[in-house]
Amino acid sequence: MSAPNKDFDPVQVTPLDAEQVEGAVADALAAVAAAGDLEELAAASRAHGGDRSPLALANREIGALPPSAKADAGRRMGQARRRVADAVAERRAVLEAERDAAVLVTEALDLTQATSRRPRGARHPLGLLVERVEDFFTGLGWSVLEGPEVEAEWFNFDALNFGPDHPARQMQDTFFVDPPEDGLVLRTHTSPVQARALLDHGAPLYVAVPGRVFRTDELDATHTPVFTQVEGLAVDEHLTMAHLRGVLDALAVAMLGEGTVTRLRPAFFPFTEPSAELDVRCPVCAGTGVVAPDGGAAARAQGAATAAEEAASTRADDPAGEGAPCRTCGGTGWIEWGGCGMVNPHVLRAAGVDPERFSGFAFGMGIERTLMFRNGVQDMRDMVEGDARFSRRFGVEV
Repeated sequence: MSAPNKDFDPVQVTPLDAEQVEGAVADALAAVAAAGDLEELAAASRAHGGDRSPLALANREIGALPPSAKADAGRRMGQARRRVADAVAERRAVLEAERDAAVLVTEALDLTQATSRRPRGARHPLGLLVERVEDFFTGLGWSVLEGPEVEAEWFNFDALNFGPDHPARQMQDTFFVDPPEDGLVLRTHTSPVQARALLDHGAPLYVAVPGRVFRTDELDATHTPVFTQVEGLAVDEHLTMAHLRGVLDALAVAMLGEGTVTRLRPAFFPFTEPSAELDVRCPVCAGTGVVAPDGGAAARAQGAATAAEEAASTRADDPAGEGAPCRTCGGTGWIEWGGCGMVNPHVLRAAGVDPERFSGFAFGMGIERTLMFRNGVQDMRDMVEGDARFSRRFGVEV
């Protein structure tokens, strides 16, 4: 760069020549106009407006001019560089608008078009298990019936031999529909369909009734105020507890697998006499009441085919009984599955069936509890929270 001329002698600085400056501006404007996208525009801006561009180098030469010429040269260079900057800004606005318009076209979404993505889903395991129960009873030749969830108090209690002062009739145990004096309740069991089916079809009768029931229980790991039951009812001549036991054992094997062991324990229900609780041998401790240090994994790893083999292995692993008590069965080795018994003659009589000619048996068990036994679900709340990840674990079968 030339040194300042302190003697004010005229100095001809070639880069500041008017024609050269105009030529540099023309070249810059042409490059800017030719830029086809923002990247090309940025390159043209650096080449013609950057620190090493002809206009920038010419601007540095102003310092070599005499004071009388600096003002005019500075004004001319400022105008030239402003023309280039304005052209760059205008071209950038055009290119950005074109880019945005292209994005709107190329990245547009048709929200009315059916998506080709099909997320993997699964039906709720309770629904699948209900269908499996229905298939079992259909295979036995039984009919599958339904009943109303909002039930008359007479069908829910009186027809089933519940006395007027029975605790189940209290509002702290049963959901009554307002106003309570209308005698409507949310059914507390599927047993009311017993009376309805006998009144509608008479005897002989073989029916299974799956459906939702309602009780004033708090939601926790083992209870829920809304759950699913399956009711079984058989009324015919000469039916005995032996027939009941045979059906229950077959149902247990169909639902819980080969090797399932059950027992009947005396109990009381107003609508059956005699009555019993149906227990299933605990699948966790295999009936031993204790959990071996490996939780029975050794028996399963060795291919124990039945619960009896697994129980024997568990006892062998823990001959002194030093294992931890089984939390699932409370150390008893058995888990309650449902209630059953021979239909009380009062129930038959209330439905117009002659108890001197016909006898019958009935049973009911929870589908949620069956799912817990069958698939090792530890918390009943997982079944009702609506989390799709819970159902997806079961795929399309349970």
